[in-house]
This record gives sequence, C-alpha cells and structure tokens, in this order.
Amino acid sequence: MSAPAAPAATAGTRAGRGPLAAYATGSLGMGVWVTVPGLLLLYFLTDVLGVPAFLAGLTLLLPKVVDVVVHPFLGSRSDREAVRFGHRRRMMRTGVLLGAAMVAMFGVPPALTGGAAAAWVGCWFVVGNLLFAGFQVPYLTTASDLLVGYHERTRVFMFRMLCLTVGLLGAGVAAPALTAAGGRGDYTRMALLLAAVMVVTSVVALSGVRRLADGCGVRAPAGTGGHSTLSGMRLAWRDRNYRALALSYLFTGTTTHLFLAALPYFTEYVLGDTGLTALLIGLFLAPALFAGPLWTAWSRRIGKQRGLLLSQAAFAAGSLALLPGTVSGGAFGVAVTAVVVAVTGVAFAGLQLFAFSMVPDVVAAAEASGTAKAGAYTGVWTAAEATGTAVGPYLYSAVLALGGFVSSTAGESVDQPGSALTALLLGFTVVPAALMAAALGFQRRYTLDRVS
Repeated sequence: MSAPAAPAATAGTRAGRGPLAAYATGSLGMGVWVTVPGLLLLYFLTDVLGVPAFLAGLTLLLPKVVDVVVHPFLGSRSDREAVRFGHRRRMMRTGVLLGAAMVAMFGVPPALTGGAAAAWVGCWFVVGNLLFAGFQVPYLTTASDLLVGYHERTRVFMFRMLCLTVGLLGAGVAAPALTAAGGRGDYTRMALLLAAVMVVTSVVALSGVRRLADGCGVRAPAGTGGHSTLSGMRLAWRDRNYRALALSYLFTGTTTHLFLAALPYFTEYVLGDTGLTALLIGLFLAPALFAGPLWTAWSRRIGKQRGLLLSQAAFAAGSLALLPGTVSGGAFGVAVTAVVVAVTGVAFAGLQLFAFSMVPDVVAAAEASGTAKAGAYTGVWTAAEATGTAVGPYLYSAVLALGGFVSSTAGESVDQPGSALTALLLGFTVVPAALMAAALGFQRRYTLDRVS
C-alpha cells in the first residue's frame, strides 16, 4: 500500500519520555471512566437497582445520543481555541470535574429503584459524558498537532495505551472487587476511590500536553478556526480513508464494550462464580502491558493497517473459541475461558494502538492537501467511539431481554430461564464475533498506510 506521508522534516522529531509519560497519564483517568460504567453500569441497573434489562439498555444508550452531537461540536470548538490561544488546554480543564459525576452516578438515593433509579443514573451519565468529552477531544487531538512522523505517532500512542491499559486494568480489577458484596453503598465507595484517581491524572495530563507541545512543536492551525460543526463533520466524512477507519472503529468499540458489559453476567450465570469477573478482566487487559510495545515494534515491519486487520481477526476468532469450552462447563470451561480471554487481550491491545495512531496519519495526509482540521476529525472520531460504548451494552441488554432475562435488586436471588442463559452465552460469543467481522470488512477499505 502507498499513500501520502507526513512531511519529511518531521520524521526525525522524537518526543521526550518525561513529557510523554505526563501526557499519557491522562489516559489513566480516561481508562477508569471507560471501564467502570462499561463493566458495571448495566449489571448495577439490572441486578442492584431492579431495572428491567431493556430499560437498563436504553438508560445507557440514550445519553450517548447527546455525545453524537456534542463531540463534533467540541472538535470544532477545539479548533477555534487552537487558533485563538495557540493550544487546546482550556477545554481539558473540565476533566477535573469528571470524578464528581462518577460518584453521583453510582450514589443513587436508597428510595429509588426501577424506572426512577434508571432516570437518576441516566441523567448523571449524560453529565459525566459531557465532562469526559470536554477533556477527551482536545486531549486526543494533541497527537495530530505534534510535528512528528509516521512511526513516532505510533510511539506517542503506545505510551498513551500503556497508561490507558493501567487505568483499564486497575479499574477493571478494583471495581468488581470493591463491589463484590453487591450493596449500593459498595458502589458509592468504589466511585469515590476511583474518582480521586481521575482528578489527579487529569491535572498531570494538562502539564504533559503543554510540555509535549513545547518539546516537539505543533502544526499551525489551518484556516481561521471559524468553520461550523456541520462543515467540519462533512469535511471529515468526505475523507474516504477516514470514513473507513471511523466506521471500523465504531464496530470495534461496540464489540469490546459489549464484552465488558457481558462479563459480569457470564461469570455469574455461566461460570457460576462472580469472583471470576476481576480475574478475567485482568487476564483481558494485562497482556496490553507487554503487547503494546511488541505491536509497536512489529508495525515497523508490517504497517499499522495489517496489524489492525490481524488484531480484528484474532478478536473475532477468540470470541468464537469461548463457546466450546464454556458449553462443556466445570473447571475445564473456566480454564479454556481464561486462556482465550488472555489471547483476546493481546488482540485488544492491537485494536487500540493501531486505530488511534492511524487517526493522526489521516489528518497529516489531509493537511498535505490543505483540507484537514484536526479537531473536527477527532470530534467525529470520539463521537463514533462514544456511540460504540453505548451500542455494545445496549445490544447485549437487548439479547438478554429477548431471552427473557429476569432482573433483581441487591441481595435478591432469582432463577433464570434456560432461554435467558442461552441468550447470555450467545451474546458473549457469537454476537461479538459477528460485530468484529463487520469492523474488519470496513477496515479493508482503508488504503493509507506505509512501511518504512
């Protein structure tokens, strides 16, 4: 494959490890926000607050409709601020308040159950998503602004992915452990503890963005910054390579967040041990700590596109491989699940690293023709990502509802019908494989890649 490359003058620029580490620290807090609602919020609604599965899915989906509109708007606003102030850090300061929304979302008043509890959670989920978007859009656009080359962009995102993995892993293991007793108060205490992490990491990230810009230099913002949100979205969507990449990541994000939402149900109702949730999420995320650097090194030989396609194929195969072992049940089923989840985690590391590091490549190629506005591209990208985080749990809740899943409140034990258990299992294996196959199909349309 061949494509326009970043300007040659930027190819040798290398970001310092200190500024990179400070910048990447912001992904710790991002990882907490992505993981905890994605892993626990659906289960919290159906099995702690007594919200019916279909309504619980809508509670997670509808707030993301706001994101689809807000993220592109924030991308355009970020471009305007870059022109006016020479940086994008003003919007990032909203990230400091994200922890408060997390605590409120899981701090549902004791008197609320069912539909009223769903409304409370949904409203605070909207607030949290807005604060998260205000931080995330300019934060991710930083990599597109830096005057660095093709492989250095992968290195920047490798640092970010390592910190993101630590955030995902820490929250993914700690949150289920802290809420193992299943009471409402346990969820509130968990949110308080993790909110503190989110506040600290967002402050460090602000410093890291400034230091990276000072060390590497940034591209002069294109145009006057006065473009509208709609024009920015049209500009991004007309880019054939960007469109293929964004659609592919929409299905990828849907798949991975369906996996997170399904895991607590799978460990309780299929494996029969809720304590396995923390273990399996650890096995899923821990491989990224070593797989990220390995994927980075390998991409210098095979390119990011081939690496991403390989990751998608491996994830789809891993989802299907879970089915035979879990049907057999017992210790063998748990062992098979553990091994397959760990291998799938290696694929997950590639999915994150390659997809995100390819966005700046698309922006750099478009800038060569004078059309790109980095914030607009990032805004559409994060809108697609936010949609995936909502659609994944919603699809799984819809599968549960079709299977006749019975919701319950904290401390209540119910017997699920056989149809619910079948739906629960197929939703964790066959559905993710089909979604990832669709992601791979879109990704094959991407032609902007090179190996050098």
